Amino acid sequence: MKQIVLWLRIIRPQTLFASLCPVLVGLMVAHTLIPQSSSGMFLTALLTLLCALALQILSNLINDYYDYKRGTDKQSRVGFKRALAEGLVTEREILSACLIALAASLMLGAVLCYIGGWVIVAIGITAILFAWLYTATPYSLSYLGIADIFVFLYYGIIATWGTVWLQYKSAGIPFDSSLMTPIYAGAVCGLISMCVLAINNIRDADDDRLVGKRTIPVRIGKKWALGLLGVIVVLMPLFAWLAFGMSWAVGIIFESQSLI
Repeated sequence: MKQIVLWLRIIRPQTLFASLCPVLVGLMVAHTLIPQSSSGMFLTALLTLLCALALQILSNLINDYYDYKRGTDKQSRVGFKRALAEGLVTEREILSACLIALAASLMLGAVLCYIGGWVIVAIGITAILFAWLYTATPYSLSYLGIADIFVFLYYGIIATWGTVWLQYKSAGIPFDSSLMTPIYAGAVCGLISMCVLAINNIRDADDDRLVGKRTIPVRIGKKWALGLLGVIVVLMPLFAWLAFGMSWAVGIIFESQSLI
């Protein structure tokens, strides 16, 4: 039981909503656009959710491993503690977990690629690539301060749009590439993930500066970073309105802002 609790802590279940949110929103959008449903659409939806979770877990594990190797994660870090930095697991165990998460992502992704074609192949390959590039290289996205852009895209627009694409393919209906609703709705999810990332980066700015992690708060200072966070918060209901009009969805965004 202790091992189960430990590995639940390592995969950080509190972060998994970042990957579930754009998929669930994409399913909601698809439900409003596609006139009929089928068992094939339900199965595709389930596989999409599982694949998104596998990719998120893979990203978390890679991030933990390379932040530990760079010295960014320490026992004294503010916020959630990292099991690897505390010596509760070994590097080999984390790498083994990465391989398991990668295998799960590839197997689930292969089925989705069969359903969605080259578009999903491109999304899947780049998603795994950027999960690795996030912290794994000397020019990692998070250390260069440009990770926010990829978080906005892959935990927002691309994930939501790709989910809608898969639902259309499962339904056997031609997809209208001019549809803006998936993009606007996905932007809301991406902005929420950017908001969470911005709050974490503002909190960790002093420690990040010491190890050369040049996040946006490190680059522009905490004061300007807080101003940018305010802009992100303002844009959320705007894109929700563009996607859904004056509806309950916009109310949910306002409620989520109060929780943030």
